[in-house]
Amino acid sequence: MNAPTKAAETATANASDGGGTISHQLALFVDGLSLGDVPAAVIERAKLHILDCLGIALASTTFEFAQRAATAIGGLAGSGDYPVIGMPLSLPLRDQVLLNGTLIHGLDYDDTHTAGVIHASASALTTALGQSLKVNASGADLMTAYLVGVETGARIGMAANGGFHVRGHHPTGLVGTFGATLTAAKLAGLPARKMVDAQGIALSMAAGSLEFLSDGAWTKRMHPGWAGVSGITATAMAAEGFQGPSAAYEGRYGLFNLHLGADNDADLSLCTAGLGQVWQLEQVGFKPYPACHFNHSFADAALAMRADGITADNIERITALIHPTQAQVVCEPQDQKRRPANAYEAQFSIPYIVAQSLLRGRFTLDELDSAAFGEAAALDLAAKVDWAEDPNTRFPHYYSGEIVVQTRDGQTRRYREDVNRGSDANPLSTADIESKFWANATRAISQVRAERVHAAVMQLDQAADAWPLMEALAST
Repeated sequence: MNAPTKAAETATANASDGGGTISHQLALFVDGLSLGDVPAAVIERAKLHILDCLGIALASTTFEFAQRAATAIGGLAGSGDYPVIGMPLSLPLRDQVLLNGTLIHGLDYDDTHTAGVIHASASALTTALGQSLKVNASGADLMTAYLVGVETGARIGMAANGGFHVRGHHPTGLVGTFGATLTAAKLAGLPARKMVDAQGIALSMAAGSLEFLSDGAWTKRMHPGWAGVSGITATAMAAEGFQGPSAAYEGRYGLFNLHLGADNDADLSLCTAGLGQVWQLEQVGFKPYPACHFNHSFADAALAMRADGITADNIERITALIHPTQAQVVCEPQDQKRRPANAYEAQFSIPYIVAQSLLRGRFTLDELDSAAFGEAAALDLAAKVDWAEDPNTRFPHYYSGEIVVQTRDGQTRRYREDVNRGSDANPLSTADIESKFWANATRAISQVRAERVHAAVMQLDQAADAWPLMEALAST
């Protein structure tokens, strides 16, 4: 815990007086925040999250979904002044934000705030990058605005207690819109009263459906980019005096009542708890695997099983112990999860990821190739994977995973990862994160260009503006 910032003191004083909606309290915090208020360790960690996102975005450009999205979005309004990550393309601001957000989130390899169940960086960073170019902001201002999106978005997501997923909403799109709005508003220099309007306007734009789980559709990929588009749009309208509802979160038809129902158990105090004192960025986990974060502990458990000498031909049955809310995402419908029809279904399948981790001793982007998820050995083993409720789960704060293996020779073996690797309590090292960046970035660009991107990110807080970073990222 750190000493409260000036912004935090102002927001806390306002709340203790009984004045101000959640929108107002968040606006006061955002309005008063500067990078000088942020602990050095948080700033350095933020750079690693930014680096991670950009490496993933570069890798995404080598996949079909990225090329199709670029063709579609590029055809809307034509060329513009804002470069796209890793592509020979410059677009109007909102189109650039939509495409960059799709690239950052497109491989489902980007970071996750576990308690908020939200990909915290994807919408915050894509919005901060685009809006900072528009207003010619410094690197320090860009980083401050990025942190604004993470800190506010994570808290709003956390307040739902996992309820958004239960109701079929994808918090990265739904909640990310509000973080993106405050990111854009910070860079635009909106006063607190107009930030309240911007959040209210964003309420009518925020969306994110989990229906993609039914057939592996691509829509989830675009959610952070659309959140950024909505945030920039809401900011522009509020700046010109367009009025939004003042109780965007707690109102009768505000975010929580509208999307969770009036009988929800959301803890709205978490939306503003610890602002400027407890940094939620430190609770954002990096992904060691390109798959839904709910799967990661199970991949590690399967690798431990492999290291223990258990082979596929000696397995009778595997039971994955998991929280039921998570199971609806990565275990059901069972037949579909056991036979993924495409890469996106594979990324959201515990049976497939357990099978390939055991068979291949890894789970990487290569295991998302069509040849991989069609392998007979993987499908045969995945068909033996079932699930049951985990009585000891740490969800939603951490994504526990345990597999119980029954072997043909009558043994029962258990392999558990109680706290998912990459989280704050089981972190990846800086070297791990940088290795992931190099592997992802160099799928699309040369080592020399990747080094330019790395250097620009590591020096971002000292940069006069964001253009050197974007020029390093752009494909020319």
